[in-house]
Amino acid sequence: MAAAPPAPIRTPCVKVCVMDDESGLCLGCHRTLAEIAGWGRLSDARRAAVMAQLPARRRRIRPEKLGLGG
Repeated sequence: MAAAPPAPIRTPCVKVCVMDDESGLCLGCHRTLAEIAGWGRLSDARRAAVMAQLPARRRRIRPEKLGLGG
């Protein structure tokens, strides 16, 4: 009997991969470059912790960079 395939890894990626030099965060998902690069190697708990931080991180990016005026 074949083993079931692994469950897909949940990700905040929205395919807008542009790093903001000022905040050090991706304008699409609000992760750091190190988090993006290592996402598949992080534990489920660490990924969940990063996901919980993303709404607050968005405030570190100037609104005009997100197309929200300013």
